[in-house]
Amino acid sequence: MNTPEPIRVLLRQEGEYAFRVEFEGTGLDAMLADEPAPLGGDRGPDPPRLLLAAIANCMANSLLFALRKFKNAPGKLAVEISATPMRNAEGRLRIPPVFNELQLPEGNEDYQRLDRVLATFEDFCTVTQSVRQGIDVQVTVKDAHGRTLLGDKSFEAGA
Repeated sequence: MNTPEPIRVLLRQEGEYAFRVEFEGTGLDAMLADEPAPLGGDRGPDPPRLLLAAIANCMANSLLFALRKFKNAPGKLAVEISATPMRNAEGRLRIPPVFNELQLPEGNEDYQRLDRVLATFEDFCTVTQSVRQGIDVQVTVKDAHGRTLLGDKSFEAGA
Protein backbone atom coordinates (compact mmCIF):
# COMPACT_ATOMS: atom_id res chain seq x y z
CA MET A 1 0.00 0.00 0.00
CA ASN A 2 1.34 3.43 -0.93
CA THR A 3 2.06 5.97 1.76
CA PRO A 4 -0.17 9.02 1.21
CA GLU A 5 1.58 12.27 0.39
CA PRO A 6 1.01 15.17 2.80
CA ILE A 7 -1.65 17.66 1.74
CA ARG A 8 -0.38 21.24 1.84
CA VAL A 9 -2.46 24.38 1.56
CA LEU A 10 -0.77 27.78 1.72
CA LEU A 11 -2.51 31.00 2.74
CA ARG A 12 -1.18 34.48 2.06
CA GLN A 13 -2.88 37.54 3.52
CA GLU A 14 -4.25 39.92 0.87
CA GLY A 15 -6.56 42.12 2.91
CA GLU A 16 -7.80 42.85 6.40
CA TYR A 17 -9.12 39.27 6.80
CA ALA A 18 -8.79 38.08 3.21
CA PHE A 19 -6.35 35.29 2.36
CA ARG A 20 -5.28 33.85 -0.99
CA VAL A 21 -5.58 30.07 -0.60
CA GLU A 22 -3.12 28.04 -2.69
CA PHE A 23 -3.36 24.29 -3.11
CA GLU A 24 0.28 23.22 -3.33
CA GLY A 25 1.17 20.33 -5.61
CA THR A 26 -1.89 20.78 -7.81
CA GLY A 27 -2.58 22.73 -10.95
CA LEU A 28 -5.55 24.40 -9.30
CA ASP A 29 -6.01 28.15 -9.31
CA ALA A 30 -5.77 29.86 -5.95
CA MET A 31 -8.98 31.09 -4.36
CA LEU A 32 -9.78 33.95 -2.01
CA ALA A 33 -11.24 33.34 1.44
CA ASP A 34 -12.55 36.25 3.50
CA GLU A 35 -14.67 37.01 6.53
CA PRO A 36 -18.10 38.56 6.05
CA ALA A 37 -18.63 42.27 6.69
CA PRO A 38 -18.16 44.12 8.96
CA LEU A 39 -15.03 42.18 9.96
CA GLY A 40 -13.91 41.34 6.44
CA GLY A 41 -14.74 42.41 2.93
CA ASP A 42 -17.00 39.48 1.98
CA ARG A 43 -14.79 38.76 -1.07
CA GLY A 44 -14.81 34.98 -0.71
CA PRO A 45 -16.16 32.14 1.42
CA ASP A 46 -15.35 32.27 5.13
CA PRO A 47 -13.86 29.29 7.05
CA PRO A 48 -17.21 27.88 8.26
CA ARG A 49 -18.53 27.86 4.68
CA LEU A 50 -15.33 26.18 3.48
CA LEU A 51 -15.76 23.53 6.20
CA LEU A 52 -19.36 22.87 5.19
CA ALA A 53 -18.39 22.73 1.52
CA ALA A 54 -15.65 20.19 2.31
CA ILE A 55 -18.06 17.99 4.29
CA ALA A 56 -20.80 18.14 1.63
CA ASN A 57 -18.42 17.54 -1.27
CA CYS A 58 -16.73 14.60 0.46
CA MET A 59 -20.09 13.02 1.35
CA ALA A 60 -21.34 13.38 -2.24
CA ASN A 61 -18.15 11.80 -3.59
CA SER A 62 -18.42 8.97 -1.06
CA LEU A 63 -22.03 8.28 -2.00
CA LEU A 64 -21.13 8.25 -5.70
CA PHE A 65 -18.20 5.90 -5.00
CA ALA A 66 -20.41 3.49 -3.05
CA LEU A 67 -23.18 3.59 -5.66
CA ARG A 68 -20.73 2.87 -8.46
CA LYS A 69 -19.01 0.14 -6.43
CA PHE A 70 -22.30 -1.76 -6.58
CA LYS A 71 -22.65 -1.25 -10.36
CA ASN A 72 -25.04 1.72 -10.24
CA ALA A 73 -24.81 4.59 -12.73
CA PRO A 74 -26.53 7.49 -10.98
CA GLY A 75 -27.36 10.79 -12.61
CA LYS A 76 -26.32 14.09 -11.04
CA LEU A 77 -26.54 14.30 -7.24
CA ALA A 78 -27.61 17.45 -5.41
CA VAL A 79 -26.45 18.26 -1.89
CA GLU A 80 -27.59 20.87 0.60
CA ILE A 81 -25.68 21.36 3.84
CA SER A 82 -26.45 23.78 6.63
CA ALA A 83 -25.41 24.67 10.14
CA THR A 84 -26.27 27.48 12.51
CA PRO A 85 -23.19 28.78 14.35
CA MET A 86 -23.83 28.96 18.09
CA ARG A 87 -21.88 30.37 20.99
CA ASN A 88 -20.26 27.95 23.43
CA ALA A 89 -19.98 28.52 27.19
CA GLU A 90 -17.05 30.91 26.61
CA GLY A 91 -19.05 32.93 24.08
CA ARG A 92 -17.07 31.71 21.05
CA LEU A 93 -18.86 30.79 17.83
CA ARG A 94 -18.77 27.09 17.00
CA ILE A 95 -20.39 24.87 14.40
CA PRO A 96 -22.52 22.43 16.37
CA PRO A 97 -24.72 20.05 14.41
CA VAL A 98 -24.39 20.03 10.65
CA PHE A 99 -27.33 18.95 8.50
CA ASN A 100 -26.32 17.37 5.20
CA GLU A 101 -29.02 16.31 2.72
CA LEU A 102 -28.01 14.35 -0.36
CA GLN A 103 -30.59 14.06 -3.14
CA LEU A 104 -30.39 11.03 -5.40
CA PRO A 105 -31.48 11.77 -8.98
CA GLU A 106 -33.52 8.55 -9.33
CA GLY A 107 -36.00 6.64 -7.17
CA ASN A 108 -34.66 4.05 -4.75
CA GLU A 109 -36.04 1.25 -6.94
CA ASP A 110 -33.53 2.23 -9.65
CA TYR A 111 -30.47 1.29 -7.58
CA GLN A 112 -28.84 -2.05 -6.93
CA ARG A 113 -27.89 -2.95 -3.33
CA LEU A 114 -29.01 0.47 -2.07
CA ASP A 115 -29.31 -0.87 1.47
CA ARG A 116 -25.61 -1.78 1.39
CA VAL A 117 -24.67 1.55 -0.23
CA LEU A 118 -26.48 3.53 2.48
CA ALA A 119 -24.96 1.40 5.24
CA THR A 120 -21.38 1.96 4.06
CA PHE A 121 -20.93 5.20 2.08
CA GLU A 122 -20.24 7.46 5.07
CA ASP A 123 -17.21 5.36 6.00
CA PHE A 124 -15.52 6.40 2.73
CA CYS A 125 -15.76 10.14 3.55
CA THR A 126 -12.35 11.26 4.81
CA VAL A 127 -13.50 14.75 5.85
CA THR A 128 -16.72 13.84 7.64
CA GLN A 129 -15.19 10.93 9.51
CA SER A 130 -12.19 13.06 10.52
CA VAL A 131 -14.43 15.84 11.81
CA ARG A 132 -16.68 13.39 13.65
CA GLN A 133 -13.71 11.82 15.42
CA GLY A 134 -12.14 15.16 16.17
CA ILE A 135 -8.94 16.31 14.54
CA ASP A 136 -5.86 16.89 16.67
CA VAL A 137 -4.73 20.29 15.39
CA GLN A 138 -1.13 21.09 16.31
CA VAL A 139 -0.41 24.83 16.30
CA THR A 140 2.96 26.56 15.90
CA VAL A 141 3.52 30.32 15.68
CA LYS A 142 6.85 31.62 14.36
CA ASP A 143 8.17 35.17 13.98
CA ALA A 144 9.83 36.66 10.90
CA HIS A 145 13.22 35.30 12.10
CA GLY A 146 11.92 31.74 12.20
CA ARG A 147 11.78 31.63 16.02
CA THR A 148 9.02 29.47 17.45
CA LEU A 149 6.81 31.58 19.70
CA LEU A 150 4.13 28.97 20.29
CA GLY A 151 4.27 25.21 19.77
CA ASP A 152 7.01 22.58 19.75
CA LYS A 153 10.37 24.30 20.30
CA SER A 154 12.37 21.12 20.87
CA PHE A 155 13.97 21.22 17.41
CA GLU A 156 15.42 24.73 17.85
CA ALA A 157 19.08 25.15 18.76
CA GLY A 158 19.55 25.80 22.45
CA ALA A 159 16.12 24.48 23.39
